[in-house]
Amino acid sequence: MFNIGDKIVYPMHGAGTIAAIEEKDILGVKQSYYILQMPGEVKVMIPTAKAEEVGVRNIIDKQSAEKVIGILEQDETAMDKNWNKRYRDNMEKMKSGDIYEVADVVRNLSFKQKEKGLSTGEKKMLNNAKQILVSELVLAEHATQEEVEEMVENKINTSFMTFRAEDINKESIVNKFIPFNSEDGNGTTDA
Repeated sequence: MFNIGDKIVYPMHGAGTIAAIEEKDILGVKQSYYILQMPGEVKVMIPTAKAEEVGVRNIIDKQSAEKVIGILEQDETAMDKNWNKRYRDNMEKMKSGDIYEVADVVRNLSFKQKEKGLSTGEKKMLNNAKQILVSELVLAEHATQEEVEEMVENKINTSFMTFRAEDINKESIVNKFIPFNSEDGNGTTDA
């Protein structure tokens, strides 16, 4: 049982705060609902009797948030080469409501996007996974959405460079933009 003011996660939707608990009559059935205030002024109604069944849970604490951030700093986990199987596997992780699994999806799909690009479906999944991840970290870290989004991007970029730098073109960016005269050997240019 959750109370007004509790910060909870609704799988596939993200984290929010219980703004109210109301009795509603919908299609002749009267039942109690949690009114969940989501980011962006979105409100979601969840039947109180089915909240646990659909995976509603309390948000993670600060220590767990640090573990989630640690996942973003790791190398990607193995994913199926077949995009259809990979999509189904990632969807199962998302539906689990497990924030660690969601962080894994965000990191893995972000790496894949940087390497090869993503299909339209996987792009949507990545955006949804990021929204879910960010919404929970905002509440767990007591930070703004912009701060958390920037931190997530920075962690992913750093881990991508750490684990995939050897896969990136070896030619130095400096050499691309500052041509050196290789004949005189002293690094000066013919200007």
